[in-house]
Amino acid sequence: MRRIWAALTTAAVTAAALTGCGLSSDTKSGDTAASAAAGEVKGKVSLQTWALKPKFTDYVQGVIDGFKKKYPGVEVEWLDQPGDGYSAKVLSQAAAGSLPDVVNLPPDFALPLAKQNLLLDVAKADPKLADEYVAGGVDAYRFAGQNGTFGYPWYLNTDVNYWSSELMAKYGLDPKAVPTSLDELIAQARVMKEKSGGSTYLMSRKPGLGDLVNAGVKVMSEDGRSFTFNTPEAAALLDRYRDAFKEGLLPKDVLTNTYAGNTKLFNSGTAAWTTGGGNFITSLATDNPTLAPKVVPSPAMGTPPLYVQGLSIPRSTKNPAAAVALARWITSPENQSAFAHLTSIFPSTKASADDPFFSKSDGTNAGDAKVIAFTSLAKAKILQPVPVDDAMSTVINQQIALAISGEATSKQALDTAVDRCNQLLKG
Repeated sequence: MRRIWAALTTAAVTAAALTGCGLSSDTKSGDTAASAAAGEVKGKVSLQTWALKPKFTDYVQGVIDGFKKKYPGVEVEWLDQPGDGYSAKVLSQAAAGSLPDVVNLPPDFALPLAKQNLLLDVAKADPKLADEYVAGGVDAYRFAGQNGTFGYPWYLNTDVNYWSSELMAKYGLDPKAVPTSLDELIAQARVMKEKSGGSTYLMSRKPGLGDLVNAGVKVMSEDGRSFTFNTPEAAALLDRYRDAFKEGLLPKDVLTNTYAGNTKLFNSGTAAWTTGGGNFITSLATDNPTLAPKVVPSPAMGTPPLYVQGLSIPRSTKNPAAAVALARWITSPENQSAFAHLTSIFPSTKASADDPFFSKSDGTNAGDAKVIAFTSLAKAKILQPVPVDDAMSTVINQQIALAISGEATSKQALDTAVDRCNQLLKG
């Protein structure tokens, strides 16, 4: 699943190009599809997933077989596309008018299709959507400037804070009282620096858009047509990181291309804090079995980030009733729970909160982390706006680095980042 989550947490390759391809769809046909979704479930329906074969072939085929048993006479064609080049494949299918009836699309892949009016408003077709799926998952498929909900949330993940109890105790900190705010983080980072002589860090990453959101900064306008994160509050946050960097509370190379990365520093014992998914300790037990038992998990500071995969339905589907029924079936609590037992993901349904597999720890730190992550999903949100692509991320990261290094004021850096990102958004 690493390749799935790696793809899920990065922007779609060339996905924004869809907005310039002249793709379109008739509004009336979409309204007809939404109303027809309540019809009889029968006939042929196609499903496209992303890089689930061969590891999860038995699982997906079992879900399909269960659907066919529930709806006798239905035929399901399952297509699974390779991980590499998936966005280009979806683009090609959309341009050719050959999108399958149910398509696995993360929000950043769904957005350009929604902009071209190619996706069914599943909330209109399925009034129970908001009642049965976690709010953040549903909101992930509601896009600024677009009227509708363009996907069923499928499997989810979020981040948890992880702390090295050994390093904290060694350098004068209490691993039972880990930081819960930026103020506490900076204060404890200062203690660790002083006690370790600067050899070990508590803070080891620069801020990003998610940190600005958690500081109350509005990153984009309501209509999604412009970025707005060059605010006094955003500048104040960067100023705090600049001061911390100047004080030596972060590694010197954290702003450079040679930076090893927060997780690598944590694994090597150079940093005492990192973030990761709910399964981080389990994977760490393989990579660093000595460190894993000494890790303490805690909830993400502020609003937890949400990572989403979902299922969308083209407005052009010739079998909307079967398409909606299949999407609901795949994302049902039972089928999502079965999937989560096989790999490190979490279900998107509210009913899953009653499943002890997710809601109760086995008493280990890994079990605690899983429960923390799952519980966090109830309030988790996509912190970085879906329209932010790789080019925009590069600009933002470069300008934040300039602000923290002191080569530009925070206001200058933010103004430049907003101006360049707005140009990219319009281009």
